[in-house]
Amino acid sequence: MNYLDEYDFWISDPCFDSDTKAELKRLDPVKDKKEIEDRFYQNLSFGTGGLRGIMGAGTNRINKYTVGRATLGLAKCLLERFGEEAKERGVAIGYDTRRNSKSYSMVAANVLSAMGFRVYLHSEARPTPQLSFSVRYWNCIAGIVITASHNPKEYNGYKVYDQYGCQLVPSQAETVTKYINEIQDYRTVCFTGCPRLIEHVDITEEFLNAVGKQSRLSDNQIKKGLSIVYTPLHGTGFIPVTSVLHKDGFENLVCVAEQAELNGDFPTVVSPNPEDRRALEMGISLAEKTHADIVLGTDPDCDRVGVAVRDENGNFAVLTGNQVGALLMDYIGNHTSTAGLKPAVIKTVVTSELGAEIAKKHGIAVFDTLTGFKFIGEKITQFEKAKQVGRKEIDYDFLFGYEESYGYLTGTHARDKDAVVSSLLICEMAAEYKAEGKTLKKKLEELYAEYGYYRDELESFTIKGKEGMERIKSIMEMLRKEPSPFSNTVKIIDFEKDVIINEVFGALPKSNVLKYVLSDSSWIAIRPSGTEPKIKIYYSIKADSKDEAEIKLSKIQTIIKNKLGL
Repeated sequence: MNYLDEYDFWISDPCFDSDTKAELKRLDPVKDKKEIEDRFYQNLSFGTGGLRGIMGAGTNRINKYTVGRATLGLAKCLLERFGEEAKERGVAIGYDTRRNSKSYSMVAANVLSAMGFRVYLHSEARPTPQLSFSVRYWNCIAGIVITASHNPKEYNGYKVYDQYGCQLVPSQAETVTKYINEIQDYRTVCFTGCPRLIEHVDITEEFLNAVGKQSRLSDNQIKKGLSIVYTPLHGTGFIPVTSVLHKDGFENLVCVAEQAELNGDFPTVVSPNPEDRRALEMGISLAEKTHADIVLGTDPDCDRVGVAVRDENGNFAVLTGNQVGALLMDYIGNHTSTAGLKPAVIKTVVTSELGAEIAKKHGIAVFDTLTGFKFIGEKITQFEKAKQVGRKEIDYDFLFGYEESYGYLTGTHARDKDAVVSSLLICEMAAEYKAEGKTLKKKLEELYAEYGYYRDELESFTIKGKEGMERIKSIMEMLRKEPSPFSNTVKIIDFEKDVIINEVFGALPKSNVLKYVLSDSSWIAIRPSGTEPKIKIYYSIKADSKDEAEIKLSKIQTIIKNKLGL
C-alpha cells in the first residue's frame, strides 16, 4: 500500500483503537498531506539506537502498534534461534521517564507473555545500563528498554539487547528486522498478555553494588571535601546516582530539586541533552549559589553524563565528552593495577585520539569501533569468550570504554555506557585533584601540555522529512565521488568499505561514515545520524596551542559548510 492507503487503513480497521483513529482523523488529507506522508511513507526501522522516532499514530512513528509489531518480530526471531529455551530464560524490560515509556514497556511485556515468554519487567523507571545489567543478572535471552535517550520530548524508542546485555549490532538487528518486516498485518499482534508470566522486579540495590565495586578512591575525608551539584534532568538518574555517591562517601551533594521531578515533558530544559550547556544551566546556577566545585547532569535514561567545572577564573565551563574521556582514561590508568592483566581500552572512530595516547603511555591496548556503544559492548563479550576458549591473541581484560557523545563505562556489570558508574568516578577524580589543589580544568591543561592540544567539535544539521533524508543521502554520495575538500588530506577512510582497524579482529562492519585524516593528525568525520534526521560533522583538531587550534577549526568549518551547502 502507498502512504494514503496505509492512512485509510489505520482510520478504518477495527484493529486500531479510537484514540489512534481520532488523532489521524484530525489531519486533513489535503492541508496535512506532507504530515500524513511522513507518518506513513515507511516503517520505522532499526538504526544505531534501535527503533526510534516521534511518538504518534502511523507506521513511521513510535506507538503501541509499532512497539507491538517489533516485539512480535523479536519473539519470533528468538524462538527460531533458541526454541523453548528462549521462553524459559525470558526477556528483561526496562523503561525511562518519557511520556508513554511505561505503557510501551507493558505493551512489550504483554506481547511477549502472550507468546509464552517469561518477562522480568522493571517496576520503576530505571537507567538503561541497569537494564543491561538485568539481562545478565537473570540470564535472560534478550532485553528491551523503552527510551529515546537524550532526544527531544516528542521522541521515544525501543532498544533491544542480546543475551550478553549488549545492544544489537547491525548483523543481529538485520536478522530481527527481517522477522519484523514479515509481519504485515497488525491484527496478528496479540496485545493481551499472560499476567502469570510477567514478574515486576527491582534490582536497583544489586546494580548499585556492582557499580560501587569500580570505586578507585578509599579516602572518605577527601570525598567529603568535594561539593557536588547534580541534576537528573527529569530522568531516571536521581535515585541511582545520588545513592551510589552517598554510599561511596560523598556527603556534600545537592540535587536540583525542580529537575528531580520525573517528567517526560522535560519542562525546565530546551532539550534533556547533557551535551548542551543549556541543560546544565540550572545546575550551574545552583552551584554558584552554593559554591560547589562540580556540576553533573545525566540524560533521561542515565547513560550519558555532562560535567561542568570551575575554570581558572572561577567560572563554570562545560567539559566535552572527549575531554572527560581523556581525564577518566588518565585517572583510571593511574589507579588500576594491571599486574597479570592484558588491559584494553575501546573507543569509537569519531572519538578524539587524546585518550588513546594516554592509554598507550600506560601500556594499555587501544581498539577502535564504529559509532555506537553496542560495538564497545560487543568487544567486551569477545574478550570474555576468548578467555573461555583460550584464544590468547584476543583475551584482553576490558578496562575502559568511551565515546565522544558523553558515554563512558568501566567494569563489566553492563555492556552499555553507564552514567551511574561514570558519575562515581568523575566525582572521585575531582575530589582527589581538589585535595592536590587542582580543578579538572587544570588537570586537563596538564594533559594538553604533555600530549598536545586537542580541539574537538561536533556540528549537527537537522533536515526533516522525506526530502531531508534524500538530501542527506545525496550529500554522502557527492562526498564519495569528489576529492577531499582539504588540501592537506593524507587519507580518506570510507567505512562503507572494508576497513581494518586491527588485524586481530579483522574488518569493521560497514557504516555510512567518511573520515578525512590530515597531515597534522587532525581529522574530520561526516555521517548521517542513525536516530534523528540529521547529518553530523565531527572535527578533531590537533595543534600546539589553543589559539592555533581555534584558527584551524574555523578554516576547516568554513570549507566543509561551503562544500555541503549548510
